[in-house]
Amino acid sequence: MVAATICWQVNAAEAAWLTDLPKAQAQAKSENKIVLMDFTGSDWCGWCIKFRKEVLDTPEFQEYAAKNVVLVELDYPHKKVQDADLKTANAALKKQYKISGFPTLIVLDKNGKEIGRQVGYAEGGPKAFIAKLEGFKK
Repeated sequence: MVAATICWQVNAAEAAWLTDLPKAQAQAKSENKIVLMDFTGSDWCGWCIKFRKEVLDTPEFQEYAAKNVVLVELDYPHKKVQDADLKTANAALKKQYKISGFPTLIVLDKNGKEIGRQVGYAEGGPKAFIAKLEGFKK
């Protein structure tokens, strides 16, 4: 029974990542949450994969995010196929936010204003990252 619960939580967590920033911003505004944009190379960037595994995919972070954050994945894969509209939208956001390396995590307030940024991998696990997000909110 516990294994089934854990699998369900992981699947639910994976489903929580949006790819449409305007939709995420509208949700954040209506739910009074922040937006976390994860600019990632999901299938080639070692630091992106490591950060996702050690922080973003953990139950501790997922529980925090469910209550406080609207998650947006902006992926720039080498092998994974994306539709043309998503590629175009992600390219525009990469330019708009001046992304020069991966991973880059950008936090927006409920009104879409940038309130925080992390460029690159950061150690400390979910607890340290959650503390950083809470600091951005102040």
